[in-house]
Amino acid sequence: MSKNKIKYVCSSCGYESLKWLGKCPSCESWNTFSEELVEERKTSLKKNYDETKINKLDTKFIESEKRILTSIQEFDRVLGGGIMPGSIVLIGGDPGIGKSTLVMQAASKISEPVLYVTGEESFNQINLRAKRLNVNNENISIITETDLDIIISAIEKTKPKVVIVDSIQTTYKSDFDNAPGTITQIRECTVELMQLAKKSHCAIIIIGHVTKEGMIAGPKVLEHIVDTVLQFEGERSYSYRILRAQKNRFGSTNEIGIFEMHDNGLQEVLNPSEIFLSEREKQTTGSVVTASIEGTRPILLEVQALVTPSSYGNPQRVATGFDYRRLSILLAVLEKRANLRLSVHNVFLNIAGGIRIDEPAVDLAICSSIASNFLDKHTKSDTVVIGEIGLGGEVRSVNHIEKRIQEAAKLGFKKIIIPSNNLKSIKTKNSIEIIPVDNLHSALSKIFE
Repeated sequence: MSKNKIKYVCSSCGYESLKWLGKCPSCESWNTFSEELVEERKTSLKKNYDETKINKLDTKFIESEKRILTSIQEFDRVLGGGIMPGSIVLIGGDPGIGKSTLVMQAASKISEPVLYVTGEESFNQINLRAKRLNVNNENISIITETDLDIIISAIEKTKPKVVIVDSIQTTYKSDFDNAPGTITQIRECTVELMQLAKKSHCAIIIIGHVTKEGMIAGPKVLEHIVDTVLQFEGERSYSYRILRAQKNRFGSTNEIGIFEMHDNGLQEVLNPSEIFLSEREKQTTGSVVTASIEGTRPILLEVQALVTPSSYGNPQRVATGFDYRRLSILLAVLEKRANLRLSVHNVFLNIAGGIRIDEPAVDLAICSSIASNFLDKHTKSDTVVIGEIGLGGEVRSVNHIEKRIQEAAKLGFKKIIIPSNNLKSIKTKNSIEIIPVDNLHSALSKIFE
């Protein structure tokens, strides 16, 4: 005999409360609490452990199962070299960003049997999308079902190597009275799929939606359950999409994959530096090229800045693709150490191409672009700027300096400005001229000379 009780769960982060709250104390989101039913079981069965399931640690263990490759280099690299058998992968992102397109194209490249479970599209709609994406793989089987028990039964009978569930928000377990898409249904369905993946050694890819309003439970609730969490993101106004690994038990979380959306699906961007700089205007102020490390590879990006007089009491500070708080610090350093009176000017900063940069190695490029537009001085179009800025105006060293230099030389740049302390870590000869700088003042003089 079970008794139902009501609890309120935040659809953004999964925080639980006995009463409805307007603002979530955990994630500070407004109007995200939804009412859910919870079953309380009065009796529980005690189970004894099985001694045969206890194994000792074996440091000489050799991986017997090979990773499943999709032949999409960007996708495989973010996963750590391919899909690990027996793992469960969660791909999250905004609706319409291209998650279903990505997994369909990945499934078309897999030589092993694939079961595609869809609860959002009909069989005819799946076929039309596969035709548009030029998918022709007889190893893909499709089932249009949302009942988890039927899905698990289909997996056990067909025994595929890869299972794709699109999406977890539409999947439900009939044992619970909660509607599909609620926190309880999503969590319980994911736990059962995880247990099935470990037992059958098949890889399961789950697609999860995140809405801007937070009305549907997002991947944050499932991060501790799954093995890998991939975030597929991008701006609607741009054709580029970025795949990031936020959690990966079988690989690095520093890798990213870059794709470009076309009419016939997603295409890999194998040389993102060339694409991000293809539309750069060389004869304009406020434009500086920098080298950022994303994962294990360097990417050259254009930093754009616009400084205008402020007509109001509080000047605007707008940053696209860069941390706003970091921008405020750099503006204070420019005003104090470089004598640039920016406190009465609006500052607009943009990282071209729709990509976001979080590493401090682009600080010097940010300061250079702002100073260039403020002083109305052109920067040299054949120069790349790298360096972290300290509060004292010093230029600090950065990591992976050789990779950044080689990428700049490969794309035809003639000069590169780097921190002086990085000179000792350069061991290979390069065709590009290396200009070391110690502080912000000397760096700006080298850039504008």
